[in-house]
Amino acid sequence: MTKRLMTAGVAAVLLSATTFGVAAQELLLGYLPASGGPFATFSKTNLIAAEMAVSEINAAGGVNGKKLKIVSFDTAGKPDQAVVGLRKLADDDKVLAIIGPFSSSECRVVFPAAERAGVTVMSMASSAPNLAEPYSFAFRNTTDEGYLFTRVMQALKDKNYPTATGAIAYATDDVISKTMGEKVLPALMKKAGTDVKGSVTFQSAAFDLAPQASQLTAQKTDLIGVGSGPEAAARLAKELRRQGHNGRLVAGSTIADPELPKLMGEAGNGTTIPTAFYAELNDRTRKFEAEFLKRAKEAGVDRSAAAQFDAATYDIVLIYAEAMKKAGVTGDPSKLAAERTAIRDEIAKMKDIPALEGPISFGKNGDALKDVYIIEMQNGKWNLLATFKSGQS
Repeated sequence: MTKRLMTAGVAAVLLSATTFGVAAQELLLGYLPASGGPFATFSKTNLIAAEMAVSEINAAGGVNGKKLKIVSFDTAGKPDQAVVGLRKLADDDKVLAIIGPFSSSECRVVFPAAERAGVTVMSMASSAPNLAEPYSFAFRNTTDEGYLFTRVMQALKDKNYPTATGAIAYATDDVISKTMGEKVLPALMKKAGTDVKGSVTFQSAAFDLAPQASQLTAQKTDLIGVGSGPEAAARLAKELRRQGHNGRLVAGSTIADPELPKLMGEAGNGTTIPTAFYAELNDRTRKFEAEFLKRAKEAGVDRSAAAQFDAATYDIVLIYAEAMKKAGVTGDPSKLAAERTAIRDEIAKMKDIPALEGPISFGKNGDALKDVYIIEMQNGKWNLLATFKSGQS
């Protein structure tokens, strides 16, 4: 009996040692994708970009001699599920840091949960003002929508485009869309000298936007500020043109979908938005997009271009890898809390990271400081209208 117990004990020790040996060769990153919600079409390709970065890093030797590995939990775009995912990744999977979540609705509840868990999270898309600021473990590889839209209005002014009058149309069932419609768009349009004549609201899934378009058309404004996801924006644009409104649609990054010209067609001509990624910028961005599209096709995803959120997700992995290198992260389970904190501290002091999107630093509010590209839709594609370097007013 004693011999059996001793044998079992030795086996358990060997199994534990073997398991630890395997685990020690990998540094785990959590990932919170969203297969549902108003921004699901954006989120579904982000994982492709993250895996691209992981593959490239691992092929170059990994991080501190260890391979990176991604562990995912689908939030379905629901804030409560995002918190469940955060807890599972942090407590059960013991990840070192987490990519995502995507939306501001999710980040609003995940950021405080991550602070309690002591694990860094970094969103690739959330841009509602000041969500990360109260938390030391929360970062966003995005820029505040106010910062972005100010530059949209500046670009229109520099080009002498008509901006005298405007109106607002926004979805009320999403945090960032509502924030854009009620706060960001009207305030910054007025600040730029635009007379905002009114607003209309709708639900993201609403198919018939004729009543809202009718109200907007009656006002005959130069601009219509749109706060919504890309699908709703496309439906609105088509209905506006059908009813004869010829004003320019302007928006924040919530509709910054490279597929939007396909969705809008000729109705989208003149639509002007900000983005942090422009594929035709240089050889590196073109190479990234080519590989991304190749992988998307292999995954059965129909995309004609990479979105800024794909590029941002790719860069999050690069940022985490660089922080892990500088912190000397080992993946030792006994050092998990300390290494998570070290990753956070390294990110907070990074300056001008040579990322795909351009040099990235992080402000005291946890948001990325990076170049902004203003793009305009014409004849079925996005064209570069203006570039604002990081910190440029």
